[in-house]
Amino acid sequence: MTATRAEYCVVACAEAWRGAGEILAGPMGLIPSLGARLARLTFAPDLLLTDGEALLVRPDGTPEGWLPYRQHLGLVTGGRRHVMMGASQLDRHGNQNISCIGDWARPRRQLLGVRGAPVNTLNHPTSYWVPRHSRRVFVERVDLVCGVGYDRAAGAPHHRLVRVVSDLAVLDFATPDHSMRLASLHPGVSVEEVREATGFALTVPDEVPYTRDPTAEELRLVREELDPGNTRAREVDR
Repeated sequence: MTATRAEYCVVACAEAWRGAGEILAGPMGLIPSLGARLARLTFAPDLLLTDGEALLVRPDGTPEGWLPYRQHLGLVTGGRRHVMMGASQLDRHGNQNISCIGDWARPRRQLLGVRGAPVNTLNHPTSYWVPRHSRRVFVERVDLVCGVGYDRAAGAPHHRLVRVVSDLAVLDFATPDHSMRLASLHPGVSVEEVREATGFALTVPDEVPYTRDPTAEELRLVREELDPGNTRAREVDR
């Protein structure tokens, strides 16, 4: 079966939780949510999913446990959650902005606000999902630091940026200075296309693999059980 770009993105997001064990997944957005549920159904059976309020749920949304807010905060601050957030801006060291564009005192655009990004990034593993890879998102310097990058996280014991998944590629920070690296290309995408869409110099290995293909069972799960209405195509229409 031929996979769409959106399905490659779902699998790439799912891979963020491979080997995570019994931790709480915190996917934000459609594609990351599909990825977390797919991971739970396949290679990460111990992964905990939540409805975002007070329940632990199965991949089909049916309740399987209670998660009171006090316990939720304990997981968040103790390194036992892995969130995948969005980003309005990201820089080479993984500093994230979701608050404003322009000078914070007189912004050109007001966005979500800092929200829980500092607590998330300093206290447990974090990944990012970017549905439109462009120089507007991947910038030399973020206008306001919300999520904390590697160059600002000294002494934070649970700080770890796992991966960035975009509609073009998978990126990580597996470099000596923890600057962003091109880890894999989605099929049909070139290294130059990613470089052109990135506002800073990426670390690019001599050989860049392609993002792994979804298995036939993963495609069946996504298409028949997790997203039969193909809502994933609304985020990535390729």
